[in-house]
Amino acid sequence: MDSPSILFVNRVFPPDKGATGRCVSDLAERMAAMGWRVTVVADGCGPSDAPPGVTVRRTGGENPRDAGAAHRDARLTARGYLAAAVRLIQRALRLPRHDVVVTMTDPPLLACAGPLIAARHGAASIHWSQDVFPALLPVLGIRMPEPLMRMTERASVRALRRQNAVVAIGRCMAGRLAAAGVSAERIIILPNWPDPRIRPVPRADNPFRLEHGLGDRFTVAYSGNMGLAHPMDAVLDAATLLARSDPAIAILLIGEGRRRAAVAEAVERRGLANVRLLPLQPPERLAESLSAADLHLATMDPRAEGLLVPSKVAGALATGRPCLFLGPAGSDAAAMLDGCGQRLASDDAAGLAAAVRRYARDPALCAAQGARALSVASAWDAAAAARRFAALADGLRQERLRGAAILPGRRLPHA
Repeated sequence: MDSPSILFVNRVFPPDKGATGRCVSDLAERMAAMGWRVTVVADGCGPSDAPPGVTVRRTGGENPRDAGAAHRDARLTARGYLAAAVRLIQRALRLPRHDVVVTMTDPPLLACAGPLIAARHGAASIHWSQDVFPALLPVLGIRMPEPLMRMTERASVRALRRQNAVVAIGRCMAGRLAAAGVSAERIIILPNWPDPRIRPVPRADNPFRLEHGLGDRFTVAYSGNMGLAHPMDAVLDAATLLARSDPAIAILLIGEGRRRAAVAEAVERRGLANVRLLPLQPPERLAESLSAADLHLATMDPRAEGLLVPSKVAGALATGRPCLFLGPAGSDAAAMLDGCGQRLASDDAAGLAAAVRRYARDPALCAAQGARALSVASAWDAAAAARRFAALADGLRQERLRGAAILPGRRLPHA
């Protein structure tokens, strides 16, 4: 009997930057080890870090830019994403048949092409929703005329209703999708997992701390995308308060994104000697850079609740460090911090500064919550996610083999 086959379609794949590419790679590697024939269609023409058993087909277009970096002109962003989507669709349509087709949300609205690609392959279709578009576009600073926005929303919902399954990465996102008109019976909640390369690195032996001269200073870190969905004003205001009251506390702001230039300008203008801006770290140094912090920060615009789930929180917990989250109380990120961090309002600079002081003065609290953080992160990893995803994909494949149409409202197989 032929091996079951699955096709992932996503703009980026390692070594391209971007969390969606890393998620595809993690899942593809483990599903290939389970016996699946795995193909990934990604944009660009460069080499791919394909795991054993995984075939990557590039579109031949321009190499993808960093998915977390800013494009200064939103119109260029829209044109670039549209061109990438066309290349991805054309490449996926030309491939040999697969049993299951999985589309993602990079580029936005790729879900609209999922049923078309699946029909060409005679395959079951899954949409893996890492973000909810077009609802997220205004949060990212991309404005559309209202009639075009409504038309795009209707097209997106119609396409999602035609998918055999829609995977949401959080319960809030699942609620958003259901409220938009996607049948709850089709929605599967499968959270993202920490990057498997992230692990705790002992403080005293951490090369990253040594390189940056952190010594014994209590260190707070924000590491990841500084995009428009991640407000930084409260972080900068808290850093200003801490510079006056607790200048020995070191604050690392690591990453890229559309807010980074403004953050750098504010740090210089305010003379924040307690803040260091560092570039996004290479994947092989993630464990060291994240473990360099005694306490992590993550932020999310309240308008983005249910539209995305910040991956920073899971990464921070995987290092065995507590995390402070500035964002909506009902979000999945806030729920993850039970016993291993604290949630604050996105604009609560004074509360953030007070919380940092509290952790800095209580090593026992950091240790206890760090242990809890590691336990939470260890409970859901790439292997568990791959087993769940493979069970979903195989259930849909079996339905196809039996010739049973998977109709709206039918309960889908769960792992």
